[in-house]
Amino acid sequence: MTLRPALLASIAAIALSACATAPASEPQALAPAAETVRKTTGTLVTENIPDAPPSLVERMERYENVRSHSFQDWTGEGGILITTRFGDVNAVHEVRSPGGARRQLTFYKEPVNNADASPKGGAFLFAKDRGGDEYYQSYQFDLETGEVTQYSEPGSRNGAALWSDDGALVAWARTRAGDPNNDILIADPADPASLRVALEGEGAIGPVDWSGDGKTLLLQRYQSITKSQIFSLDVATGTLTEINPGDDVAYSGAALLPDGSVLTVTDKDSEFQNLVRIAPDGTLTNYTGNIEWDVSDWALSPDEKTVAFTVNEGGLGTIRLLELESGQVRPGPTLPVGIASGLVFSPGGSQIGFTFNGATSPADAWSFDVATLNLTRWTEAETGGLDPDGFITPEMFSYRNADGMDIPAFIYRAEGDGPHPVIISIHGGPESQSRPGFSSTYQYWAKELGLTVVVPNVRGSSGYGKTYVSLDNGLNRKKSVEDIGALLDWIAAQPDLDAEKVVVYGGSYGGYMVLASAIDYPDRLAGAIDIVGISDFKTFLENTEGYRRDLRRAEYGDERDPEIAAFFEAISPLRNAARITKPMLVIQGFNDPRVPYTEAEQILAALKANGVTAWFMMAMDEGHGFRKQANREAQRKAETLFLREVLGVE
Repeated sequence: MTLRPALLASIAAIALSACATAPASEPQALAPAAETVRKTTGTLVTENIPDAPPSLVERMERYENVRSHSFQDWTGEGGILITTRFGDVNAVHEVRSPGGARRQLTFYKEPVNNADASPKGGAFLFAKDRGGDEYYQSYQFDLETGEVTQYSEPGSRNGAALWSDDGALVAWARTRAGDPNNDILIADPADPASLRVALEGEGAIGPVDWSGDGKTLLLQRYQSITKSQIFSLDVATGTLTEINPGDDVAYSGAALLPDGSVLTVTDKDSEFQNLVRIAPDGTLTNYTGNIEWDVSDWALSPDEKTVAFTVNEGGLGTIRLLELESGQVRPGPTLPVGIASGLVFSPGGSQIGFTFNGATSPADAWSFDVATLNLTRWTEAETGGLDPDGFITPEMFSYRNADGMDIPAFIYRAEGDGPHPVIISIHGGPESQSRPGFSSTYQYWAKELGLTVVVPNVRGSSGYGKTYVSLDNGLNRKKSVEDIGALLDWIAAQPDLDAEKVVVYGGSYGGYMVLASAIDYPDRLAGAIDIVGISDFKTFLENTEGYRRDLRRAEYGDERDPEIAAFFEAISPLRNAARITKPMLVIQGFNDPRVPYTEAEQILAALKANGVTAWFMMAMDEGHGFRKQANREAQRKAETLFLREVLGVE
């Protein structure tokens, strides 16, 4: 019984992503200002964005053509499955030996970012949506015949599927538009007619492990980043039993051990996520309590004796191994500075595959021997003809905010004495974390545009304990924005940085942070780039899907509470748009199921009404961020032209 790493994020992903219906109409027509021209080129709708000169495009596209590889699974025959991009989107490829040729298996216009091999071999599962709508459909790919079978029901949204140990069945979570609850389904993926509902679930619940005999499913219900529940489900009777009921804690995945105990990761009695064992009587054994960082990815070996896990050490991802019988934790293989993720044991348990994303190297598929820790590199990422030795290594630092707290951050320093213009890149979530993995975008900004890139983890970020991640909840929402103000103070004190030339950049919740920063610090910014950002919490909550709404209320606050409603009105970027005075680029996907495109349209209209220079780009075939290569290149061109104009860089 091997816990699949993709499933650790499955419940949170299906909880925090929204069901989306197909677009019913074209974008609403606005009353543009006289000088504004909205034009459509292919699937892109733009306003005020000029054409890029060929010299800029040629150099920029080298960075956009950097190609990474993500380890997905073992084929069972000595090879592996990876995802990488050849053409416009990611696809599944097979690699039969380390350094061997990649054989492309899926060929779709939409990206495929996962592959989960059958325990008995010969097939794998994958999922894809349409135009970024996140209405994922589930498929089985037969490795012998190449035949693809869709086993999910059209019109539904489906989470990552979990193979039973014998490879006969899969279990997954399904929801439909407007339904706040997930159902748990079971089927033979080769026979869609075998589909049955094992549980009519409540909330964002999904499977995380099968028992060895296939009679029991472990389920996890996600409520917020700091609260979830674990249940056991009797597959035959549908009886649901909560593990340790009453605990107000977070869990991340679970595995059922032969003695009836449950292996999981939790923050119970700790600031951090620890790897623990919960006995049938509720007794808890903490294996990693002396590690003051979060345990993130983890996997249980097929013989259920060894656990491989990664530790998020201030953003880095290092590997360690736990022997369950003795409780001994030992180091994993020695890796360069970067992030290891997605651990998967080989069928025999002697090897562990993973993805490694170096600070100055794109992601690649690796494996190591459990006994010797000897490393094997399966793929070597392409860097678009760029010299990887010239890439900039991010530095970790912290700065002090007005409340006397040290805020962690990373900086990619442009070469030369400066002073250099600055771009502040703010992550979304809001419970995400910026980590020092490879970014072709940051390298491009620093190497080609001469910008220093600062990447903060403001209050509310994960990775620094459950207290820190909750510091921006509810009425504390603006505390995270204050941390951007403190960062602007820090920038002003650095001799190699130009405090007169600063742009804020962010997507999703990071887009809200961009808008809020442009309102609170207009005289300290040269411009802003808002990508799929929330422009008003009230309209955002009204237009996001029903089951997602309560999950977001746990983080942002409940707009039905008069105090929260008044606070939302006070901090709304839309209602305070008159305070935005600097140019802004707004980027949006029309099919976005999380932050609907209307959030972008309404802030754009407000900017234009106030006479603010506003550039706009919307992709009609994208959702929450651009995933297709042609659209990503168009986005990068627009960003480059905008940065050149507002910062005066060449």
